[in-house]
Amino acid sequence: MIVMKFGGSSVANAERIKHVASIIQAYKEKRPVVVLSAMGDTTDHLLEAADKAVEGTVDVAGVAKLHEDTAKELGIKINTIESLLEELKQLLTGISMLKEISKRSRDYLVSFGERMSVRMMAAYLESQNIPACFYDAWDIGFLSDSNFMSAELLDDVWETIPQYLTAYKDGTSNSIPIVTGFIAKDRKGNITTLGRGGSDLTATMIGAAMGADEVQTWKDVDGILTTDPRVVKEAKPVPEVTYEEAQELAMFGAQVLHPRSMLPVRKTGTPVRVKNSYNISSPGSIIVEKHSGAIPPVCAITTVKHIQLIDIVSSRMLGAAGFLAHIFNNFLKWGISIDVIATSEVSVSLTVNTKTDLTGLISDLEQASQVTVKKDKAIVTIICDAAHSSSILASGFKALEEAGINVQMISQGASKVNISMIVDDDEADKAVKVLHTAFFN
Repeated sequence: MIVMKFGGSSVANAERIKHVASIIQAYKEKRPVVVLSAMGDTTDHLLEAADKAVEGTVDVAGVAKLHEDTAKELGIKINTIESLLEELKQLLTGISMLKEISKRSRDYLVSFGERMSVRMMAAYLESQNIPACFYDAWDIGFLSDSNFMSAELLDDVWETIPQYLTAYKDGTSNSIPIVTGFIAKDRKGNITTLGRGGSDLTATMIGAAMGADEVQTWKDVDGILTTDPRVVKEAKPVPEVTYEEAQELAMFGAQVLHPRSMLPVRKTGTPVRVKNSYNISSPGSIIVEKHSGAIPPVCAITTVKHIQLIDIVSSRMLGAAGFLAHIFNNFLKWGISIDVIATSEVSVSLTVNTKTDLTGLISDLEQASQVTVKKDKAIVTIICDAAHSSSILASGFKALEEAGINVQMISQGASKVNISMIVDDDEADKAVKVLHTAFFN
């Protein structure tokens, strides 16, 4: 058994649905379980419909047209889509009467995208004489807490998922399961969404619970690349990375699986493969527990732009422990996440997302510190083997110095697989190019 996950862009229209169906057919002997996101911009259209409903207008025309036109182009007729559209209309009518939308109603609302997507794919596969059956995730045991918009799966799923899919894995059933990503139900039967990386989490959870040979996530590039190909045209695929390296890549800007989606497969050691839907023959990149051969000194280079660098210097005799406690307690109070940090006994430098409102935090920090905020910065991260950090730093800084790029802060992650540095926003791409040339050319 394998698990195949396709995102919204992969099923954005009839042509792409047909293409994904051809990929599923190519892998049908491996007994795939297919996880789908909503078609293209469906989620955005649903949220727009909710906004209109709050203002008093119930309108499902946009969502209906996309799916009805696509069904027509695919040559399929799906009564279940019509019933879902009617259910959606009833929900929007309720929202229009209340003049507001709760988190619970929002989760119910956005679930329609995935639910319609799997019904269309299953119907199209059936029309091509490929046995398939759609499932809303709760139909195969996906149970979550009631933290709407960012629910966490309950431990029950490790037992409930196999109850529903073992017959397919064993060959008793031959219909390919087409499963909604991103959604679940709580114990009260309310629909929930799994937050960022939710569809990836659906796929990895199924793969881990079922002991799948591998989980495949299909994208439009040949796997994980050494850097962003939009910045460096010569970026090349990375054949193999560890779970830890993949998590760091995702944290620092690479479009790999969301870090939380890696948790189930890390628990079981289930491999994850990133493949190109437009180049099926390419092996892609595999994510595993440990490297199978020699560990490459540098795996990839990533960048996160538009961040803020905060320098904090103690202005009181707090001692190192008291000073750090003061800082972290205030970040916790204001719910602000830290990306990169470097510390000394009396000073701390750290980065946060530029969209974050720092007004209250800065006011509190200044009670015991001198605070300087520097905007328009970028994090450039080298994903690497820390055992070679000295030579990596020597090579990297030599290349950056020769290019005239000033590094304003450096931090080696606790994971021991990344070295991050802060540069000006307008020098970030140049820094990536310089480092990529130094390590990969």
